[in-house]
Amino acid sequence: MKILIIDDETSLLKLLKLSLPENRFQVTTRETAQAGLDTARTDIFDAIICDIGLPDKDGLQVLTELRQMHPNTPVIMITAHGSIQSALTAMKNGAYDYIQKPFEPEEIQIVIERAVEDRKLRENFSRLKQEVSQQYDFSNIIGNSCAMKSVFQRIKKAADTKSTILILGESGTGKELLAKAIHFNSSRRDQPFVVVDCSAIPANLLESELFGHLKGAFTGADRAKKGLFEEADKGTVFLDEIGELPLELQSKLLRVLQESTIRRVGDTKAITIDTRFIAATNRNLDEEVKNGKFRQDLFYRLNVVPLQAPALRDRKDDIPLLANHFMKKFAREYARKIMNIDPHVMNKFLSFEWPGNVRQLENLIEQMVVMTDGEILSVSTLPPPLSSHGGATIEPPSLNPDGWDLKKAIDQVQSYTEECMIRKALNHTKNNKTKAAELLGLSRRALIYKVQEYKIENVDLVDEDVAS
Repeated sequence: MKILIIDDETSLLKLLKLSLPENRFQVTTRETAQAGLDTARTDIFDAIICDIGLPDKDGLQVLTELRQMHPNTPVIMITAHGSIQSALTAMKNGAYDYIQKPFEPEEIQIVIERAVEDRKLRENFSRLKQEVSQQYDFSNIIGNSCAMKSVFQRIKKAADTKSTILILGESGTGKELLAKAIHFNSSRRDQPFVVVDCSAIPANLLESELFGHLKGAFTGADRAKKGLFEEADKGTVFLDEIGELPLELQSKLLRVLQESTIRRVGDTKAITIDTRFIAATNRNLDEEVKNGKFRQDLFYRLNVVPLQAPALRDRKDDIPLLANHFMKKFAREYARKIMNIDPHVMNKFLSFEWPGNVRQLENLIEQMVVMTDGEILSVSTLPPPLSSHGGATIEPPSLNPDGWDLKKAIDQVQSYTEECMIRKALNHTKNNKTKAAELLGLSRRALIYKVQEYKIENVDLVDEDVAS
């Protein structure tokens, strides 16, 4: 690591240079403030050591200029006996640490190593925080269907407010992903995002986990502990499976939402918190309220901004996007050279109902990637239940006591019309899929899926088109 030392004591510079192992430290020394600043402008160092008492410029001023030039480079100040106050001022002004003369060479080596390691940790944390923010940016959440676009619009309007949000949806629809998107697209993005799984914490520990406790508050409480609500101060709490919260705690949560205060178990003092709450459930809370299992006032307080996470069967336009995303993700993870998904497989994906939603699709594709040796996810690697799923069928319009089944009739007519148009476009272009897709206003891939869905024969789905 490269170290710059600025000090006017020649003997000290020589001692430091000799005591820092050459195989680990590349040391540059300067005897004046100006020479040190000039060197810092033209080179990059892992850490800088600077004496507070320099002949040509005050060391605190040098610290300020160094921090302006290289805000992420740790600066360690050297101070003489009797100038501790200056050292403390240096710490307030951004110095990483200070060392008082006289000192042992090993001491400064330890401080340098700790400073460099801390800088690396901060840089890694900053990078990871940026990656997480980018990961949960709206543009990186997969979904171009009308259902998802509607969800994104509501999130964008509500994200940078303190309004409580209730996310409703079946298991596997990505409710936590939406909660993270809300948090990381708000002004609280740099603060904690704390997940509380209300169904996973034992009921007898839930209050202590949420609110914290004092030492001796109950048997086994051998120390005071902050609760998750307090840990999330200035940030966001995501209450997953809120429908599982016991009734006796629902009233206490309501008080937190109304008053923005908590009280640790065993304490008599209230603590003010600034926390944004997002809740999620796969239960029908309206029914839970009617059955007396969920407080009506808490439901109203949570349901300020409701969001419905759509089931995968209601956003089938997104299935090709999601499937290809998961294929690439797991191909990287398992070092497989998988490039594509067989159209027959995609057709089965599109016709399946997906009771487990996006999570089921993700798990299924992971299993297929693991079991695939070639470059294409083929039908042979489809696990149950899709391995025995023959595709959707359309029943003819049926008459029942209430009249015709209008929806089925419309669906059949639409499918028949779509199939006829595709056949005509392919016939017109002599089976040139690219040109046929342009005529129909579809992507080439979407056309291939449709050809397979309607079992249109004499169309090559793999080879490139031959120009007509």
